[in-house]
Formats: sequence, C-alpha cells, structure tokens
Amino acid sequence: MTGSVLPAGALLLFVCLSVSVAAADKSVEPLTQFVAEEARQAVAVDDSAVYVIDNRAIGKYDKLTGKRLRQWRGEKAGPIQHLNSGVVIEGRLYSAHSNYPRQPMTSTIEIWDTETLEHIGTHSFGIYLGSATWVDFHRGHWWVVFANYGTRGGTPGRGPEWTQLVKFDGQWRRQAAWVLPPELVTRFSPYSNSGGGWGPDGSLYLTGHDEAALFRVELPAAGAALVYKGRLPAPIEGQGIAWERNAERLRLYGIRRSSRTVVAVNLRNHQTR
Repeated sequence: MTGSVLPAGALLLFVCLSVSVAAADKSVEPLTQFVAEEARQAVAVDDSAVYVIDNRAIGKYDKLTGKRLRQWRGEKAGPIQHLNSGVVIEGRLYSAHSNYPRQPMTSTIEIWDTETLEHIGTHSFGIYLGSATWVDFHRGHWWVVFANYGTRGGTPGRGPEWTQLVKFDGQWRRQAAWVLPPELVTRFSPYSNSGGGWGPDGSLYLTGHDEAALFRVELPAAGAALVYKGRLPAPIEGQGIAWERNAERLRLYGIRRSSRTVVAVNLRNHQTR
C-alpha cells in the first residue's frame, strides 16, 4: 500500500462544466469538471489538489489541470475495503471507512499523508452504531456519521432512521449525537446519508446516495433530531462532498459516479427550498 508517481500520460480530461447543468437553480455557479477513474465514493480537497476516493483506491489530482499526480491502491483482500468521504486536515487525509456490506458493521477512520499518499494511521470504532460514511473536523471536534440502511448492507430492523451524527472531541471521545430529521429519512431511504460537511458559511450540508442535491441542516435547540432547513440542487450524484476551507467563498467539490467525473461548483445566493 504505497503511493507512486504516475507518468505524464496519465493526464485526464479537464473541461469546463456546461452552464446548462445549473440552469435549474441560479444559486449554483458552475466551474470545472474532470474525469477520474476513482470517482466512485467521494472527494477531499486542499489548496492545490483534489483527492478522489474509490472503495480501495485514492487518486491525487492537480486542481488546475486535472492531472493525476499520485495513486494509492489497497490490496483486494486487505483490511481496507470500503472507503467513504474524506477530509484534509493539516497535511493528512482522513477517510471514513467500513466493512460494508458485511455484518456486523465495523468502522474506522483511515489516514494518509497527502504529499506521498502513504497510509500512515487508523482509528478503529470496532462494532459501533453503523457504517461510517463521512468525517469532518469543525470547531475543534470530529464529526462522523454512522449510517444504517434499509437495503443491502443494513442490519435487519434498523433502517436509515437509525443513522446518527456523532460529535467527538480531539481524542475521539463521544460528546453528543443526533439522528436524521424525518424529511431526510424519507428522502434517503432505503439508503442513508452518504456525505456531508460543515460549509464555510457555518452551515451543515448532507448528501444522499444519488440525488443531485445538498440538504442543509442545523443542530437542534432541543431534542435529538437534526433540523431540516432545505434542499439546494447541485450537479452531483449524491455521495461524498468536500468544501474548500475558505471563508470568502462557497466552493464545493463532488462526484458524478455514473461518468466517473469530479465536479467543482461555486454556490452563490445559496437559497435552499
């Protein structure tokens, strides 16, 4: 499991995203897209690169050219089987990981060095609340969603209503937890919450399995369910998303797994409905 520099011939298609993609909603400003063979689960971003995540593979791509710079690939029978959403924090890529669709559900957070794509660490939850689908770091805390499904990979009797967002401190000690609002349980069913993260505007956005939309939620003033605030159309197909960590703009990266494409958009006047 090592990173390796690919030859110049690995340069992939890099094109402008058609304005028609966002025609249905003026709050979405299209930027660019590029094809990446790993665009199946999620993306993560830092200042210069996009990290495209598949079940057992990660590609590091130059933001400006779409050129693949490095690739990590795990063994088919190795310990890493189903990577999900990732986030880059201080030169490290953290990815939620599970044994989906196996039972009982187990989850870990796997860690890579962003420069070399060398796998450098892990944090195991063991058998916990479900399958870890996304991880983020916000205001000094880790946030992880543990998904449950009403279809393949789910535990009998525990559908998406059992999905939980858990807040941990810096040492992975549980601080609090919330369930999905009823609107999203219905919307995501029979799958669950696949991606999410705190945007530069301070709002929490979630994605489903394949719908071309973001869903804004808030932590509740009381009770255990997140508060649904609305839907924002976006040219993605659910799955893992990544926000640029820049408070001056709302720039989002996502994937369209049907075409193995990474998409970047600016969100302006981001009115949800």
